Amino acid sequence: MPTLTAATAAQAAPQAAPSVHRRALITWLAVYPTITAAFLLLGPSTAHLPLALRTLVMTAIVVPAAVYVLVPALLKADHKATAALNSARAGAE
Repeated sequence: MPTLTAATAAQAAPQAAPSVHRRALITWLAVYPTITAAFLLLGPSTAHLPLALRTLVMTAIVVPAAVYVLVPALLKADHKATAALNSARAGAE
């Protein structure tokens, strides 16, 4: 039976979900730049629209981009960074 080192055990164990605070930060990191880019790109062409309609257009673009593309990519990057950090810590022990 193979023995597990601390590093392989950390890799084999299921990763716990990030804390609510880390998820909030990741979501903000996805949403803020996306909203800024959307306003820069679409702001002039939607300036004539009423505020509610302008907000509808922006959120129709930003929310799917953040939910389906950006947040999952950032969560994956966070998982890899956390795993690498935990592996480095386990190797230092």
